[in-house]
Amino acid sequence: MTSLDGAAQARRRPRVGRIMLSDFRSYGELDLAIGGRLVVLCGENGAGKTNLLEALSLFAPGRGLRRAELQECARVGGAGGFALSIEIEADGETHQLGSGWKRSANGDEAERLNRIDRAAVASSRAFCDHVRIVWLTPAMDSLFAGPAGERRRFLDRFVLAIDPNHGARVGQFERALRGRNRLLDEGGRNAAWLDAIEREAAELGVAVAAARLECVRRLEALIAADRDDSSPFPWAKLALDGEIEAMTGSGPALAAEDRYRAILRDNRSRDAAAGRTLVGPHLSDFMVWHGPKQAPASASSTGEQKALIVGLALAHARLVGEMSGIAPLALLDEIAAHFDPRRRAALFDALERLGGQVFLTGADPAAFAELIGRAQMFEVSAETGVRPS
Repeated sequence: MTSLDGAAQARRRPRVGRIMLSDFRSYGELDLAIGGRLVVLCGENGAGKTNLLEALSLFAPGRGLRRAELQECARVGGAGGFALSIEIEADGETHQLGSGWKRSANGDEAERLNRIDRAAVASSRAFCDHVRIVWLTPAMDSLFAGPAGERRRFLDRFVLAIDPNHGARVGQFERALRGRNRLLDEGGRNAAWLDAIEREAAELGVAVAAARLECVRRLEALIAADRDDSSPFPWAKLALDGEIEAMTGSGPALAAEDRYRAILRDNRSRDAAAGRTLVGPHLSDFMVWHGPKQAPASASSTGEQKALIVGLALAHARLVGEMSGIAPLALLDEIAAHFDPRRRAALFDALERLGGQVFLTGADPAAFAELIGRAQMFEVSAETGVRPS
């Protein structure tokens, strides 16, 4: 069996050496030196563990692991904005990445600020040259039993980690559909405008579908190469269910764009009556099966579903390392709490093999007993802050 271990494939293994926060969530000020490849943040619920992970996640494209609006991240009682800074160490070099949010002088508008080595950059996508970030949170535990939209967002997060422009394309596609829906609601009298916006929507929609399909294809290849029926994290079978995905995967992109544009044109009356666009990648579903059992993930037990998600996340982290050449920073929030000792031990071993830096949070120190001497441990407290334990 050929291994696609992310540690072997990734040429660079960046590490966060320092985290600085100002007026972010529960933190007025924090300046924390980090030395480990495995970092454990342990403390009671509400102590601020997830806030630290969220701060790190904002150095990835998108809205971070909570998908919060930026103003929600500013500390209550603070100055009305926040600032984040991390020092990234790799290949003997250190770079400072900075991000923040503040209100304008008149207080009417707000802006996101991003910097690399104190020089302004256009967006957080620029950080991808220095660090790639993946994460798992407890909110993902209900992924397979929840609505299709949650699974699309889960997959889009995977795509975004290997293609930093994917989020922008998804946003542009959604804006194009909103514009089309408004024109249809107004009676669709301006055929030229409708033709133009449907051409844009078709091009973007096929690009979104193609990026998702490519990610799923690569993930499946990696999973097949490392497949192990005895693993405590079962391998997954994956598919995308959607009309545009089907036509995109079966022929040239230009032909798929033409067909999707024709579908949009032919369905104007139906979409106008529905008040929304009824065909497109915004309605597709990310399908997952428990490979060893050949059963839908939704029919698996809660424990099996959690193990499946972790297995998918580990495979994705390896894929990010392989495709970007950068071993990703992995943020795992309360991931080990509900695993039995065998699965916890297997998880910790798998995380070490990834080659990238890993941050884990939990409320129970006993869950991380096996990592004593292997990980850098911090105690997080609402009263005393973050300190080595």
